[in-house]
Amino acid sequence: MHKPVLVVTTHFLDEIEARIDRDYDARRNPHERPFTRDELIEASSGADALFITPFDRLDSDFFKRVPASVKVIATYSVGVDHIDLQAAANRKIAIAYTPGINADATADIAMLLMLGSSRRAYEGQEMVRTGTWKISNLLAWQLTGKVLGIFGMGQVGRAVAQRARGFGMTIHYYNPTRLSAALEKDAVFHSSPSDLLRVSEFLTLHAPETPETHHFINSKTIDLLPQGAILINTARGGLVADEDLIAALKSGRVAAAGLDVFDGEPKLHPGYVALKNTFLLPHMGSATVETRLAMGVLALDNIDAVLGGKPAPSLVTKEPVVA
Repeated sequence: MHKPVLVVTTHFLDEIEARIDRDYDARRNPHERPFTRDELIEASSGADALFITPFDRLDSDFFKRVPASVKVIATYSVGVDHIDLQAAANRKIAIAYTPGINADATADIAMLLMLGSSRRAYEGQEMVRTGTWKISNLLAWQLTGKVLGIFGMGQVGRAVAQRARGFGMTIHYYNPTRLSAALEKDAVFHSSPSDLLRVSEFLTLHAPETPETHHFINSKTIDLLPQGAILINTARGGLVADEDLIAALKSGRVAAAGLDVFDGEPKLHPGYVALKNTFLLPHMGSATVETRLAMGVLALDNIDAVLGGKPAPSLVTKEPVVA
């Protein structure tokens, strides 16, 4: 029986790899790096579907050149900002993603960043590893009694709120629409991002990167925060203007930052690395066995459905532009 041809751009968990081998004629990336655009287009010749990650950037030029045989592209991510969705729609290529699965894992990482940055964990580890142990010089800030501002109260934002309540934090949030009372619980809604910033002793970002949210954190919005606020970002690096945040961290206007995502990752602004008041992680918000397995299953379910002519669990909706 003929198996659909699936281009696979990275290695996944063994259970996902086994399903790929069972159900598809797999073309795998032979490199220890992402495909280049030309390599991915070449690998896609005659393929039915692509299984990609956020490191695979699919721009308008890619969709102009991708073979007509490709019917669906599944990304191993919640975010889709690495894909030109309009160009995909114009080529009538379905785009699948994995929403909702990583909320708990990402919320855990947000709390780790919150604790790591506020308690100066990087500096503490550095002291232990270099033999310069000076506890008295490492005073930090605790979470108890502080206002946590959540910019974006979707599933991840709500999961962070649930955890932060256990640390005795007061929850404030901004969302494009106010949550129902059942979802909002005791959180305080702000209809304006500026109003949220003014009260946020801790601010955690959980919004997609869009033209409206790009560089949401910049010199002007930083000036709205309370003196010595702490910033957490597990959403998208493009929400932050790096130069402005680095300047604020150097001056102490922002006391510390915990970052799991960066503009242009895996590269990041070298200014962050030089600072001791940053707690940095390599975009590992969804990196648990349970979450990554569920993401892989959903991605393949989407591919199966599209190729089988059935309704898919989670496709990005975008209408083609009629010329």
